[in-house]
Amino acid sequence: MSVARRELPAAAESIPRPEDHVIVLFGATGDLARRKLLPGLFHLDEAGLMPERYRVVGTGRDHIDDDEFRDLARMAVSEFARKPPSDQAWTRFAPQLTFVGTGDGLGALRDQVAEAAAEVGGQPRFLHYLSVPPAASPSIVEELGELGLNDRARVIMEKPFGTDLESARQLNETVHSVFDESQVFRIDHFLGKEAVQNLLALRFANGMFEPIWNRNHIDHIQIDVPETLSIGTRAGFYEGTGAFRDMVVTHLFQVLAFVAMEPATALAPEPLIAEKRKVFESMRPVRPEDVVRGQYEGYREEEGVAPDSDTETFIALRAWVDNWRWADVPFFLRTGKRIAQGAHLLTIAFRPPPRRMFPTDCRYVAESFGTDHLTFELGDPGSISANFLAKVPGSKLELGEAHMDFSYVDAFGGVEHALEAYERLLHDVMLGDRTLFVSAGGIERLWEISAAVLEDPPRLERYPVGSWGPQAAEELIAPRRWHLPGHVVIQ
Repeated sequence: MSVARRELPAAAESIPRPEDHVIVLFGATGDLARRKLLPGLFHLDEAGLMPERYRVVGTGRDHIDDDEFRDLARMAVSEFARKPPSDQAWTRFAPQLTFVGTGDGLGALRDQVAEAAAEVGGQPRFLHYLSVPPAASPSIVEELGELGLNDRARVIMEKPFGTDLESARQLNETVHSVFDESQVFRIDHFLGKEAVQNLLALRFANGMFEPIWNRNHIDHIQIDVPETLSIGTRAGFYEGTGAFRDMVVTHLFQVLAFVAMEPATALAPEPLIAEKRKVFESMRPVRPEDVVRGQYEGYREEEGVAPDSDTETFIALRAWVDNWRWADVPFFLRTGKRIAQGAHLLTIAFRPPPRRMFPTDCRYVAESFGTDHLTFELGDPGSISANFLAKVPGSKLELGEAHMDFSYVDAFGGVEHALEAYERLLHDVMLGDRTLFVSAGGIERLWEISAAVLEDPPRLERYPVGSWGPQAAEELIAPRRWHLPGHVVIQ
């Protein structure tokens, strides 16, 4: 079957188009593939951002044929894509999909990939997406090498990248025995979000922010990702992982690096990755006394959870970046499940003025509001709000809270053409752009600074479902407070 050429839509003419590809999707019938990857590939095709010629080879232990896989993909796109697929768009996309079972090893996959490459023609690149449990990744990587499927190839690996420093080193050693580091893309979907990337634009494209982005003007920084969801059906994964490994090392520390990094010498992958790595090298090891661990009431009754489980579902911690820009500025990170409200927030809390000129009975200044804030809502579609104090109209000198908002939807007339996080990252991998991905050295450094907490974790504290976690998290940040503006969009 030949792969048809297609015209590039006008809206995408200025965006680089990847080389021809054969995309091998491991775990193609799993939850991530259904919710994100298959709808993401479809939308990239619809937007004219897929290669001119490509094939998607789904693989897994299921015994299904090509038509059944296409039906599964159609249902996934209908359920999880931003809009139902048109018949014309689906008719163009569906023939690119094939499926091969791997219950008896990857030999049949090698033959299917070779057939797909022949149909694409020329010298296509290969992209292996390992949407599988982390424990399965090393054996798949080794077998890809044995089958010769590592030539002209890139591999995407899902988190967590190991469970501690030693396992991360072993995993990297296995991966590097088959793939060069330049071929490896450790994916963190947080870094694909528009709002996270907008941190770089706000800091380095505007003269008004960079001069105050330092210890002289910033009191502290919060990165806050509370979730209302439980672990659901993920007990098998979550019991061996917990909130610290699942969220802090792989997501929140990465956002911290975007906040704290120095300007790169160029807007290019290697300089940006180098600056992030410098942040990780400057971070102090996290001490157990700077961490609060919690577990929501009822977690041990979840299906698949041990009745005496010590796995945390909540983490709050204080981190430090020991360099000239951030010395003595605490970074407070918090995430947890079954929390009162869901959000993805970054808050920059500025220092108060060095001297108060307002009357001492104007108590709104210090007691009700606290320090000034710049808040990024990192969930899609994202927003930025500046909170400050202003005079309330009237004859009395009274201050009140005010804010100015930037919204992607309001500013740019909608986000229907924006790429979701996985879509952007898939496109970047096909282009070979490593800007938004995690390096081997970077991930090993993060496990290194986390070693003390993993070896001697603080006592686990229970918290009610629908609360804000253990009271100790409030004590950790005191005399400051966690900042959750009331107008954030619930995730």
